Amino acid sequence: MSRRRPEPTRKAMRIFLVRHGESLGNVDKSVHAKLPDHAISLSERGREQARAAGAFLANYCRGTDRIRIWTSPYRRTRETAQHIFDALERYPVDIREHFNLCEQQFGLFDGISDEDLPHRFPQEHAYYAMCEEHEGRFWARMPLGERRFDVAIRIHQAFGTFHRDAERHDIRNLIVICHGVSLRAFVMQWLHLTPEWFDQEPNPGNAWIRLVKDDEDRGYIYRGPGASSES
Repeated sequence: MSRRRPEPTRKAMRIFLVRHGESLGNVDKSVHAKLPDHAISLSERGREQARAAGAFLANYCRGTDRIRIWTSPYRRTRETAQHIFDALERYPVDIREHFNLCEQQFGLFDGISDEDLPHRFPQEHAYYAMCEEHEGRFWARMPLGERRFDVAIRIHQAFGTFHRDAERHDIRNLIVICHGVSLRAFVMQWLHLTPEWFDQEPNPGNAWIRLVKDDEDRGYIYRGPGASSES
């Protein structure tokens, strides 16, 4: 009688989702009137946050074989990624970019305060507000921009890349550096959650780190200095 050979134990896949550090646009919305969103850099505090997040990951990932950093190609995420990469210098780590990880395109609403929107774009804002009133912010399109629905679709399109990292190259520790909306869209799509979950889930703070291990959401394991390191 032949015995069935036991299947090898599959290594867990860990995805560390990181929002970029504080940007100049987070500090002062008027920056958006001078620069397009993709060109806005980190503030000095944002650089400090990115370095601290990198130090946390360097300690958390002790004993890890290989790490790959995936980043949105926006300036503030690239800068965050570089600080984290520098903190992981003793690990086998590389950085790659995926444009599907970029921030929601806010179009004509970009950088305009909520108070000014009804006056600047009355018809567009009225439609957006109607969707929002009926718990449909997920479906409301920014004029000349995206819906959160659109962000969720393109984030899902990036998943094949991350699965190939694990299955073909045995890279099972990924650090994904993106933005508040795209981070929530990632969690929603990876864990098959609902649009209602998305709209109720608050944005993470700058440089917060959320861990998804296989199909389990471990929540934010890092929220800045003094944060818990529970896995």
